[in-house]
Amino acid sequence: MVGRELRHLQEILNHKADVVQREFIAAGEESRDLSRKIEETDGAERERLIATRSALHERQQAIADEVNEWRDRARAALRQPSEEALRAFLHDLAAGDDESVRSGAGRVLKMLDATDAELEQAAQERERARARPTTPVGRLAERARTEYDLRGDDPAPRKRTAFEFANRAGMAQNEDALAELEAALGDDDAIVKEVIALTLIEMHRFRALRLSDLDVAHASVERLASLNHRAAIRVLVEILETPRTGFKQGEDGVREGNNSRSRAVALARLAEWHNAEAQAAVRGRRFDRDPHIADEAQRLLEASPGEW
Repeated sequence: MVGRELRHLQEILNHKADVVQREFIAAGEESRDLSRKIEETDGAERERLIATRSALHERQQAIADEVNEWRDRARAALRQPSEEALRAFLHDLAAGDDESVRSGAGRVLKMLDATDAELEQAAQERERARARPTTPVGRLAERARTEYDLRGDDPAPRKRTAFEFANRAGMAQNEDALAELEAALGDDDAIVKEVIALTLIEMHRFRALRLSDLDVAHASVERLASLNHRAAIRVLVEILETPRTGFKQGEDGVREGNNSRSRAVALARLAEWHNAEAQAAVRGRRFDRDPHIADEAQRLLEASPGEW
């Protein structure tokens, strides 16, 4: 069990080195562009470009040193001479800034501290998990726990995975999947929690913007408004900027309606986020075709003048 977790940690460290190496390549391309510009200019501008290139070369060297450091750490993961040295190595990684590295080191430390009974139980649980079919959400969480692409610094793979999951046929209407996602928000692994939160946001985005049942759609808007995750901001902006019709349940049965109350919830929550993206969206609603939205947008801007 410890060996398996150490190999997984080594994958994380090598992936970290790959990410930093891409920065080195990008800096090299920037340096070549500067060299071409230097050949085409003269005077003060040429001197400025030369100084910029010199600073860029220094940054490249620092990046190269960081790549080498991550590669050395990856090799060291499986080469510690004693358990004491391994623990010191792991504690050093766990004290760093990278979430995926901290999580990987923490899992190895947990295995080192586990009793024989706990190790046996963990092995049995792993075998049972392999033997039985898992739910889509269970498989999503396992991917977030083990796939190094999802556990790196780049958030793009996590966002893409969340979008693809939520847009699978019928998934957004799967109430069991929604309930399981909500329960998984309490996972101890920060990367798993992040993937689950992004997926939940995408699920509620689909429901809020596409379902013709406006009551169900509104419940999703309210859930989005309650999430303290920055990825929810762009979805709330989209809801605010998308008037639409559908049906809702009234005292006299099902009737046609619009999503004005959902847009009002999105507007109020964006004002609470109080950042530049939210302010731009609120400003854009000052002349909304719904006079209630337009008046409320104006009031919110007047209540908080200046830049958010």
